[in-house]
Amino acid sequence: MLRASKSKSILQGVEGTYVRNVEEFGDLGAGLSRADKIATLRSRMAALGGEVVEQVAEETDILPVGDGLERLLAQGGLPRRSVTHLSDTPALAVELIDQVTSRGGFAGVVGWPELSYAGIGELQRVVAVPDPGTEPLSVASVLVEGLDLVIYRSAVDLTISPVRARPILARLRAGHAALLLVGTKVQSPALSISAQVADFRGIGQGSGRITGMDLNVRTESKGHRPSSGILTVGQAGGQAAGHAAGTAPQRHLRAVR
Repeated sequence: MLRASKSKSILQGVEGTYVRNVEEFGDLGAGLSRADKIATLRSRMAALGGEVVEQVAEETDILPVGDGLERLLAQGGLPRRSVTHLSDTPALAVELIDQVTSRGGFAGVVGWPELSYAGIGELQRVVAVPDPGTEPLSVASVLVEGLDLVIYRSAVDLTISPVRARPILARLRAGHAALLLVGTKVQSPALSISAQVADFRGIGQGSGRITGMDLNVRTESKGHRPSSGILTVGQAGGQAAGHAAGTAPQRHLRAVR
């Protein structure tokens, strides 16, 4: 059971929008079957958002994440019912959430209180649990039963033993979510994604603002060769939004590491 005292609203950079609190969904129906819990969760989210929930390709084992990252993934998306290791790169995490929710899916974020959701268009499809309490993996294991994407970030780097990972992996296999672990590792993940900021877009000489960024992304998955490339998130074009054609192109500011 997820206690209301363990969840807070996140208001970061988007006026008039918010991320759903997990307490709005109660205990997801104690005593119900897995299928009934999933139906209950989705119906409650639909009622809160005033919309009809569309299932996202439940019959497939791949969760689509957009053309930009798709070309770097051997299977063309995130593997459902499996664990993916994700580097601590907030821009990439937000991009993945936005890609999933913009296609009608639901995403959950556990244990990442400082993550900014400003770049996500469908915030009503995000369940945030910034303070999951003393059993954060238990919180994540509940969400994987009814959502499409769940991101769990631990406060410190750690490796979960097979015995401790068994309960959440069992629930993961029973659902249809893709589970992304940040700072936490399990043995033999299906996919690993790492990213580093390479360039910032939109900054000129002494003026401008960051409108996007280029990420150096590397992916590794079982049975496939590693792949790497550049993924642009945010404003992808040479001009910032609202600039007329013919004006000076936006410059890039290279990140110094």
